Amino acid sequence: MKILSSGHHNPHFFTITEYIESAIRNLGHDVSVFEDRQHVIPGRIRKRVPFLNQLDLKIINRKMLSLAKSCKPDIAIITGGNRIEVKTIRRLKRLGVITVLWTTDPAPYFETLVTGAAFYDYIFCQGTEAVEMLARAGIKGAQWLPMACDPEYHHSVECTSADRKKYGSDIVFVGSYYPNRATLFEKLVDFNIAVWGPGWDALDRNSLLGRCIRGAHTTPNDWLKIYSASKIVLATHYKDPQNRFPVYQASPRIFEALACRAFVLCDDQRDVFSLFQDGEDLVRFIDASDLMNKAKHYLAHPEERNKIAGMGNRNVLKNHTYTHRIRELFSKIGNRA
Repeated sequence: MKILSSGHHNPHFFTITEYIESAIRNLGHDVSVFEDRQHVIPGRIRKRVPFLNQLDLKIINRKMLSLAKSCKPDIAIITGGNRIEVKTIRRLKRLGVITVLWTTDPAPYFETLVTGAAFYDYIFCQGTEAVEMLARAGIKGAQWLPMACDPEYHHSVECTSADRKKYGSDIVFVGSYYPNRATLFEKLVDFNIAVWGPGWDALDRNSLLGRCIRGAHTTPNDWLKIYSASKIVLATHYKDPQNRFPVYQASPRIFEALACRAFVLCDDQRDVFSLFQDGEDLVRFIDASDLMNKAKHYLAHPEERNKIAGMGNRNVLKNHTYTHRIRELFSKIGNRA
């Protein structure tokens, strides 16, 4: 089949969009790629002048339609979807293209999607909270399709002594700064903990966690070494600070860390524990006290830690790669494809 894939393509390294496209190709399909952030007007101007922002979006949508007319896809898979207009979806369908939306962002970005989602032939959501939110908005039929790993890019690596010194720690977190994360991690400063990721310069300058911040920008190659050289990978998911909406989705980092054969200590995230077994594939913590106790236990019991890491690795490779996800997506579309 011919597939049109629309989404954001990070110019510096692969992300979920590229992993999805790679899986489609590996299944023998032709892929035409559309970058949905081909902005013509600078962002600082678009933010100040709504009319110019709308004009910019129309230019992006015209480019997508032009590509569709040229490559004549059977299916258009739109990841994210915030920049694709209803008019564009309608025109794709008139061209005979099956339209698929795969939502990826948490609820703050859902307003524009709720307007357009009903016009797609199929809707898949990274998190179950999105399925529920769309249903409450009167949009039925959305299906849960979480993220995954790509074993070609996500795998354990051999680390030199220099790598272990640079990237290794007893406990590691890779991800963005949020105040609730900082509050939690400050409870762990007596451990050998390392924190990598953007935004941590916003941390209070008097925080003891400051000495644990390693680097703001990490590449996928860095992640592989960090996960492979560390004893515990900590996973904490985004929560709305004002509690306006739930976020249940499993972060892509869960799948990627397990693919690296890391031992993952994860917060109580609903979608994660619908996919993986607590105490078998990874380990759940409920609060700061529980996190500290379990960190102490598993640091003191490497045989238990390694056994769980191995089981999690086998599970994620057997059931949760992007190839699995694309096969499931196509199977749900069924005869229409």
